[in-house]
Amino acid sequence: MTTLRGLDIWQRLETHRDDIQRTDLRGLFRQDAERFEHFSGRLGDLLIDYSKHLITKETLRLLRELARQRQVEALRDRMLAGDRVNVTENRAVLHVALRNRSGRSMSVDGRDVMPEVAIALEHMRQFSEAIRTGAATGFSGLRMTDVVNIGIGGSDLGPAMVTEALRPYAQEGPRVHFVSNVDGAHLTETLRDLNAATTLFIIASKTFTTEETMINARSAREWFLSASKDSLHGAADTTTHIARHFVAVSTNEREVRQFGIDAANMFVFWDWVGGRYSLWSSIGLPIALAVGFERFVQLLEGAHRMDEHFRTAPIEDNLPVTLGLLGVWYGDFLGADSHAVLPYVQYLERLPAFLQQLDMESNGKRVDREGHRVDYPTGPIVWGAPGTNGQHAFYQLLHQGTRLVPCDFLVGAQPHHAMAEHHESLLANCFAQSAALAFGKTEAEARAELESQGLAADAVARLLPHKVFPGSRPSTTIAYRHLDPTTLGTLLALYEHKVFVMGALWNINSFDQWGVELGKQLARRIRPQLERGAAPVTSHDGSTNGLLNFVNAFRALP
Repeated sequence: MTTLRGLDIWQRLETHRDDIQRTDLRGLFRQDAERFEHFSGRLGDLLIDYSKHLITKETLRLLRELARQRQVEALRDRMLAGDRVNVTENRAVLHVALRNRSGRSMSVDGRDVMPEVAIALEHMRQFSEAIRTGAATGFSGLRMTDVVNIGIGGSDLGPAMVTEALRPYAQEGPRVHFVSNVDGAHLTETLRDLNAATTLFIIASKTFTTEETMINARSAREWFLSASKDSLHGAADTTTHIARHFVAVSTNEREVRQFGIDAANMFVFWDWVGGRYSLWSSIGLPIALAVGFERFVQLLEGAHRMDEHFRTAPIEDNLPVTLGLLGVWYGDFLGADSHAVLPYVQYLERLPAFLQQLDMESNGKRVDREGHRVDYPTGPIVWGAPGTNGQHAFYQLLHQGTRLVPCDFLVGAQPHHAMAEHHESLLANCFAQSAALAFGKTEAEARAELESQGLAADAVARLLPHKVFPGSRPSTTIAYRHLDPTTLGTLLALYEHKVFVMGALWNINSFDQWGVELGKQLARRIRPQLERGAAPVTSHDGSTNGLLNFVNAFRALP
């Protein structure tokens, strides 16, 4: 079997890599006065500038040849056709159907799923509008002022990120809170100032058995029943109260009913919707409650616009394909282990965490689709923070550290506020940082700058090494007109498809996540040994035994 590294195109890319490493971004821009035009793309009001990358036209030509040889387009078409491309779980991957606004049918196992999607969306519309208008009230007749979404992973990261990103549109809806961590402090602090009579809980779990979510859900139910005890007069009231204040997003009706939630208050999605791709489904209910169903639809429409571009644009013009190719170029040929996401908009502060799951859970794999150990790097470490905060935290490493870290800058031309001075400073910093990373400061420039300050020769010599910026640190700048629901949907679908492309190039399954299972299995073994009064633990490795006995000694104290 020929490995990826054994392909002729891979070897040609390695040879080309050696040529690229002998140049720099200053030289590349000098050689091509129209480099920005040649290495950028637009989709509507969205601009993607990838001119500040260590690439030439030949780089992209070779990478696109790799994409064709790895049959990226064929795998894309199979995914969109509802084939079971999630090979380890034998599932289709059809989250694009959730935002399909074209009227075309989309099928899984020969069955058009669009009627079911339409029914689920209508359920969301009716419920979210009833809550937002006050037509649906709590047990006391008061309208809901707060919504607590209890979930984890994809049932939390996506909805929480979008709700924060669209906060300017949320003035008319209830306050939406997110609880994910099984640390009781998260739930305690969230509930501290809430009124049970005006609080709605969404329990979001595909299986309705996710341990962290269900522990939080049971504790939320206990809090609610305790806080509303004066209005309870028997089991019938308890059932009615829970029905008014608890809803579920799940595929497991039996477990939902057993928890006490009426099946009429269960919002469905399907096993062809992966958790990290589920914000477009009923998992997005808190988004609709926060900003309104019509804006949730606009989010879907923005994603559909990118879906159509990904589906129809040739490889040469396909924006997600281009970004995916760049990701493989840096990770496999230029030795970049991580990728920084730097949104210059405070409302996108949760985007890096969302993309961590999307990218690292999808492509953090060590075997290919056939189960063979790969001999090349796969998914990068994804991290980041909003600018300009990051500039005063970790940009030092980006500019002058020894590691190559490709970056994404995201910024909007129009802010949601009227503080022009703030936004002009934000834009200036964003563009300045990407330019500084790309072009740096040469030794000659640093020397001239120091000498212009009137420093003595020995001071110049001492400071000079510290003032040089090597440059040629690559970045993509994603600019857009305004962060509205449509634009946000387009951005998120862009990243989803980029991750798909990278996984296709590596021939890995981007749609399972077996890596989270082992820790869960071990936790189930350890949990009973943390009960008060448990005997000294000797059944694990020395470290785990020592840790358990240490904390158990303190738990036994009053």
